[in-house]
Amino acid sequence: MDDCLAALMREFSEEPYARIFGIEIIELEAGHATLKMKTSEKMNNLFGATHGAAIFSLVDATFELTVNSHGTVAVALSVDMNYLNAPLPGECLQAEGREVNRSRRISACHISVTGEDARPIATCQCLAYRKKDRLPFL
Repeated sequence: MDDCLAALMREFSEEPYARIFGIEIIELEAGHATLKMKTSEKMNNLFGATHGAAIFSLVDATFELTVNSHGTVAVALSVDMNYLNAPLPGECLQAEGREVNRSRRISACHISVTGEDARPIATCQCLAYRKKDRLPFL
């Protein structure tokens, strides 16, 4: 399992989309991932606040690592996102994902995003379909 997690971390560090947003892994273990992202003006919407799509990108990356942390390919089936508070300008956000249930075919996850002062920014319930294929880089 350690080899799988190390490979997943290595591959994620080179993922072009995550690099655009500066998303970094804080912690990764089977069924659990914690990531961070510092907001910037480049992520702002027309109201000068961090765009929901930027927050969603952090959530999606957390989801990706959480459900793929077992070494087999898992892809999103559904994502139910709730935005609770706007991040402060330049704030570092943290997203924590946990599998709450995993079967042979389905993984259910809960992801929470918090600001630097631990106030809730967003929550998300996600489902992934677990394929039989091993991750291609293993």
